[in-house]
Amino acid sequence: MADEKKSKHRHRSVVFESMYPVLALMLLLVACVELCDAATVVDVYRLIQYDISGVPFGSRFSSLNHHAASLSFQPGADLSRSVLILPLRKLDIGFVQDYISQKQSLGGLLILLPQMFRPGNIGGSNLISETEGFRKLLAQLEKLLVQGNIPFPVYFAFENEETDAMLADVKKNDALGQQATATTGGYKLVISVSEPKKIASPTITNIQGWLPGSRADGDSNQLPTIAVVASYDTFGAAPALSVGSDSNGSGVVALLEVARLFSILYSNPKTRGRYNLLFALTSGGPYNYEGTQKWLKSLDQRMRENIDYAICLNSVGSWDKELLIHVSKPPDNVNIKQIFQGFSNVAEDLGFQVALKHKKINISNSRVAWEHEQFSRLRVTAATLSELSTPPELLENAGSLSDTRQFVNEDSIIKGVKLVAESLARHIYGHQGKDIQIFADDSSLAVNPFYVRSWLDLLSQTPRVAPFLSKNEPLIMALKKELEDYTAEVSVQHESLEGSFTFYDSTKGSLNIYQVASVTFDLLLLLVLGSYLIVLFSFLVITTRGLDDLISLFRRPPSRKVKMA
Repeated sequence: MADEKKSKHRHRSVVFESMYPVLALMLLLVACVELCDAATVVDVYRLIQYDISGVPFGSRFSSLNHHAASLSFQPGADLSRSVLILPLRKLDIGFVQDYISQKQSLGGLLILLPQMFRPGNIGGSNLISETEGFRKLLAQLEKLLVQGNIPFPVYFAFENEETDAMLADVKKNDALGQQATATTGGYKLVISVSEPKKIASPTITNIQGWLPGSRADGDSNQLPTIAVVASYDTFGAAPALSVGSDSNGSGVVALLEVARLFSILYSNPKTRGRYNLLFALTSGGPYNYEGTQKWLKSLDQRMRENIDYAICLNSVGSWDKELLIHVSKPPDNVNIKQIFQGFSNVAEDLGFQVALKHKKINISNSRVAWEHEQFSRLRVTAATLSELSTPPELLENAGSLSDTRQFVNEDSIIKGVKLVAESLARHIYGHQGKDIQIFADDSSLAVNPFYVRSWLDLLSQTPRVAPFLSKNEPLIMALKKELEDYTAEVSVQHESLEGSFTFYDSTKGSLNIYQVASVTFDLLLLLVLGSYLIVLFSFLVITTRGLDDLISLFRRPPSRKVKMA
């Protein structure tokens, strides 16, 4: 009897052991119902997060894990756990403004941009005319987001086949009132990134190059100096997309080409002028030109006093018939008159016009609207050459998402280079008022369109928001090397961005798009799988141990009292 019991016990143990692999397979299949859904990965770019004097702006969160929704959602729908997808092509700016101003709850916001706004993209003239409306709409949206305090994650992405297909499905379900939830399925959008952290002591870097003039006694430090300056950094709603092709990529390109042209003249002692030329690429432009201020104060006092005047280049890549010269000193000032007259004469010879715009500085106001104002505050004569008629507001028009390569005209930059180079040359060599073209198109001193295009393309692919640039950034090293090729005594100045600005990291990430089946579908699939596994298990037991063993697995064991009897 005891042997029979032991035999049965061993037999049941063998049967149960045979169940383990089947049970493991069942658990694996159950787990895969959710995980095995196909996932699409899309690059996304986070809305900037920053503080001004402790006041928060931009997006305050970064992680996402919610279902997707569209503008086709039913009235009164709860979107607190949904990511609203907004394509720029169909954007209602009023809706976004109302949603943010009323502080309605939202799980997240994903803005889909047309491919035409991807950095480095070069579109044709027809494309530019067709997208001018989108450009203005994007500028409005960017201003709204940058100046607000957004209590949910906001990301930008570019349209592609995957996002278009997803949005079409989401809109169809939303229109039918089938809002994506855990029970109805749909699409789930997941971005897993660490919480944003403050950027400690962000660095701004200034780069300076020097072309010494010719003096009989050999001491060029006693010569007057003309400074050509351009701020190279940008600011935009998404730091990882802010390339600022026009503001101020065009100014940087113009400065580099002017430096190249004068390096040819100054390389020959016979054509070296009796003026020193100082070239400066400054940082911190969007933040009241803090880098320019620090660079000026770092200059030797004698050098600063020897600056005859400074020309600051800002946004010279999108104009046609007229450029503006912005000044702080009164228009009747002798030095201002001389600068304007010189530029005006050259512009007339080149077939366009320049106009003078005067804006008085309010010393008590910390806001610095133009770069030349930092010179004026130190009593140095300076002007800003720009296509802009009015100074941009703080953190506006300083390299926004809509400021991309396709909206910059190379011919505009070339005309700006000719204007600056010819004006400086006539002043340096005493040819004011004379119709002389030193940098004529058919000469060895002609502007190089290939050089202009190459640098414009590079800058249009390189985000340049200063707090996110390191000291050894490849772009900074490239700018330094370029000035070393065409100027002497190149120096680099690293300073901390101080003042009231605080910035946070986490500027981009990867968006995982999961197509999630509904719970009903999951339960049905589990039922089918479970039935299949039960049948499979029963078949294996019957063929290996017999029907009686299968029945005995489900037979209720006799009670203890029966056994005792």
